[in-house]
Amino acid sequence: GLMSPAAILISGVSLVLLVIWDKFLVPRHKIFQLIQGPIVVVLLGILASVMMRQAGTPLDPSMLVSLPVINSFSDFTQELAFPDFSQIFNMDVLTIAIVMAAVASIETLLCVEATDKLDPQKNVTPTNRELKAQGMGNIISGLVGGLPITQVIVRSSANIAFGGKTKLSAILHGVFLLVAVLAISSMLNLIPLASLAAILIVVGYKLTKPVMFKVMYQNGWEQFLPFVTTIVVMIFTDLLTGVFAGLGVSIFFTLKSSFLNAYQFKETINEDHGEKTHHIVLAEDVSFFNKPSILKKLNSIPGNSKVVLDFSNTKSIAFDVKEMIKDYIDQAQTKNIRVETIKF
Repeated sequence: GLMSPAAILISGVSLVLLVIWDKFLVPRHKIFQLIQGPIVVVLLGILASVMMRQAGTPLDPSMLVSLPVINSFSDFTQELAFPDFSQIFNMDVLTIAIVMAAVASIETLLCVEATDKLDPQKNVTPTNRELKAQGMGNIISGLVGGLPITQVIVRSSANIAFGGKTKLSAILHGVFLLVAVLAISSMLNLIPLASLAAILIVVGYKLTKPVMFKVMYQNGWEQFLPFVTTIVVMIFTDLLTGVFAGLGVSIFFTLKSSFLNAYQFKETINEDHGEKTHHIVLAEDVSFFNKPSILKKLNSIPGNSKVVLDFSNTKSIAFDVKEMIKDYIDQAQTKNIRVETIKF
């Protein structure tokens, strides 16, 4: 791939400036709270881009923001693309639509959770309302040829950093973006992607500080491994793949926990008859994954004893497990095992 020393230098300087701005300048004076570091980084990136162009060594166009330049109403209308409804039952179109809906919804939910954590007022975003609004926005956007809408953590964190507290901040944010694209798209096209990458890195660091890895590790492997898997896979692939990889690892730990905690077991001995009683208390939810461990425990019970199967805490039990227990009750008589059930 193409590697530019200039782009590397811009991103490096931007990172250093953002760190200095947050750590040293913001605490010293309110002016640095009003003028945010990312704005300064973007302006310096534009300045560097202009200076390099004038020096005859411009950045490659692929390393700059690329937006359509709109100078007239006709330029604006040319950017609109209306849908071809004849393709509405095309399987390729439907498949892509489903994937895009899944990706956008998952990304939005993840950003909502991250934004709520960044919010100093600790407000909780209503996720159902967020997804409904996103769905309506995507329908309207698609009707005029726009890209899918999704919540982005950079925009949300920018609102928080500038003191946004109400819905008005989000609405004005959208208005400012529209005005910027329509009025100063030529200037926006001078922004190096390296500057934006530096801002993303800082935002990502704020969301996943090293101390968070320590906290997740202290919470146990069932929390730490899905967390690390999601991050690593996401870095080398994409957001959706990373989320599904982490979800898969999380499901594995959930099934493992369910398998190992299918029941509680204790033994008592009747002092009068010397009969040993095996008391098995089944879990709240007993799935077919629990069948092998329960069957193994039942088969290990010796003859000439008593088994108490307690379903008092059980709210749901798989049909396979029910059938297995009924079969065991029928066969237990051959071993002289008395089986007593509670709320079965």
